[in-house]
Amino acid sequence: MNGARADATSIPGVTMGVEEEFLLLDSVSAQAVPRAGLVLADAAVLPGEVEFEGATLQPELLRSQVEAATGRCATVRQLGDQLGAARRRLARAAGKQAAVLVSSGTPVLDGPPPGITGGDRFERIAGAYEAVVTDYQACGCHVHVAVPDEEVAVAVVDHLRPWLPTLLAWSANSPFHRGLDTGYASWRMVQQMRFPGSGVPPHFGSAAAYRDQVARLVECGTLVDPEMSFWLVRPSPRLPTVELRVADAMTTVGETVLHAALARALVRTALDEVSRGKPAPVVRDQVAAAAVWAAARHGMRSSLVDPVRESRVPAARLLRELVEWVTPALASTGDVAVVLDSLERLARRGGGAQRQRRHAALGLHALVRALARGTCPGQPDDRPSPDMIEEHR
Repeated sequence: MNGARADATSIPGVTMGVEEEFLLLDSVSAQAVPRAGLVLADAAVLPGEVEFEGATLQPELLRSQVEAATGRCATVRQLGDQLGAARRRLARAAGKQAAVLVSSGTPVLDGPPPGITGGDRFERIAGAYEAVVTDYQACGCHVHVAVPDEEVAVAVVDHLRPWLPTLLAWSANSPFHRGLDTGYASWRMVQQMRFPGSGVPPHFGSAAAYRDQVARLVECGTLVDPEMSFWLVRPSPRLPTVELRVADAMTTVGETVLHAALARALVRTALDEVSRGKPAPVVRDQVAAAAVWAAARHGMRSSLVDPVRESRVPAARLLRELVEWVTPALASTGDVAVVLDSLERLARRGGGAQRQRRHAALGLHALVRALARGTCPGQPDDRPSPDMIEEHR
């Protein structure tokens, strides 16, 4: 959430922004390729569009990845416009470099290591984590929602802990790794589990306790700096927001907008609970870790672990309970219809991991082409299928 439109100032529980990470894949081999610098340089000189105002493009950890960050958005329509504009700009630039832009939690095919993006911080990260990082071609979708201050942000984070595995399950979009079906819905999350301090954050209770825990991890050498935490939700270290980092990069703009709408509604609901002095639900750390693993393993195909009940519950039931929990917040921002419509389409067509497997039945290169068209219709040709057009909505 780096930019700001004049008509959308930062309003707690209302303004939001999204950071999307993308893969750059060779248009012939479909392997990840280290062309981020060239793509970003080309995208930066394209003529500006009004709908793109407020968004930024930037490098990511590996040279096969790029990131688009929207500005502050007050409505899901505004957010969708910025997301679509950024994708089109990056896709055009990628095409000039014989590459396609793909939104997926992991690359489908194996390929040579793309290398670390230059810069002091990226180099320090690579030095700290070595092969865990050089093999980490994982892409996520981060949602920022404005909050008043750090104290409230920490309280909101404490309230969001039970819902994170459900958000992961429905957004899971990375079943393939090095040309193989992993059997997981989110292999990205499995890879992220290799980093220290990943998963559902502990209960903090106060901003001071949060800062103390982050400082301790930095002092212990497991984090490069205070901005490096791997928790699935956190107070943003740079912005007055709560940052949800749980979702895989989702293929279509419509899915990203749905996730952002749910994330904002969860934050709004938590803000209301905090204002009324309601304590955060009790979630034991080991049960939370089990819930994240189950969500990564099964997605929406099976039962998940409810961190509060501490038992297995059908995934569809947990998603339904999440939506019911935040319906008043969705109604307050006018998002009920778009969320219910998107969820109905999700139930009919299946989540990202399920669709990836369906397309892979025609071959892995066919899957990559479908992912490219879903990310930005028109890639890698001008004949997007009706199936992918509906998925893009």
